[in-house]
Amino acid sequence: QLQLVESGGGLVQPGGSLRLSCTASGFTLDDYAIGWFRQAPGKEREGVSCISSLGDSTNYADSVKGRFTISRDNAKNTVYLQMNSLNPEDTAVYYCARRRYNYCSAFTRYDYWGQGTQVTVSS
Repeated sequence: QLQLVESGGGLVQPGGSLRLSCTASGFTLDDYAIGWFRQAPGKEREGVSCISSLGDSTNYADSVKGRFTISRDNAKNTVYLQMNSLNPEDTAVYYCARRRYNYCSAFTRYDYWGQGTQVTVSS
């Protein structure tokens, strides 16, 4: 059964850091690009970052460039999102998703999603 499971969310103070993990099962992770998305209350879901299947290409939303870093360890079937310098505007449910292709482009063409992990940035 194909699954994506996020973990690592929580409550953090402004300026703090969190690392999210997305663990995949039921398919060969290194055949696919993986993306991170987020959805804040009352807002549309937005793409945050994407990493190509072999990790040699990444992209980021402008709002997180320079603060977030995406990486992957295909041997562990896991993709990570390191989030630094967090601010309250980063509060959202974060989702990872599998892209239909092995490369990143626009934040479209994703076919499987995890259940999400809550990130709350507050003092």
